[in-house]
Amino acid sequence: DGWKVNEAANKVARVEEGKIVAAGPRAHIFYVGDVSGGKFTNFEFRAKVFIHPGSNSGIYFHAKYQDKGWPLAQGYEAQVCSNNYCDPKKTGSVYGYKNLDKSAAPDGEWFDYSIKVQGNKIETIINGKSAAAHTDSADKPRLLGGTFALQCHDPKSVVEYHTIRVKV
Repeated sequence: DGWKVNEAANKVARVEEGKIVAAGPRAHIFYVGDVSGGKFTNFEFRAKVFIHPGSNSGIYFHAKYQDKGWPLAQGYEAQVCSNNYCDPKKTGSVYGYKNLDKSAAPDGEWFDYSIKVQGNKIETIINGKSAAAHTDSADKPRLLGGTFALQCHDPKSVVEYHTIRVKV
């Protein structure tokens, strides 16, 4: 409950055995529910994530729902990307700001992914270990409050999410 898929809604996201499965052409699964009015500022986001080999996805935060396109007008993306996927920015990266060239999580296994935002500081944590940290710019802030979105990147990518929790 509380999630809305934008582009290609009937082709990309499904709920399977309590998991959100992001698979298919580009689309985003936005949280539009009632918790915190659908807008989050300071929080810890936690989820169990499973990356199938050769897959790419992401967890957007401080995002705003949009009908199409990549939700990067504001906020950030915490990357979810297999080591053998062609994007050089791997799991644990704060995409485009603090990039990791090796995934902080293995393919084909469930792992814990946390994203902490406090003030202008962002930290990604994989299996209890800090993966990346970034401080939002005071001159061009992107942490303006917003929602979350799970990314369906492309038809060959399959990433699963479950036990999604947010501590405000």
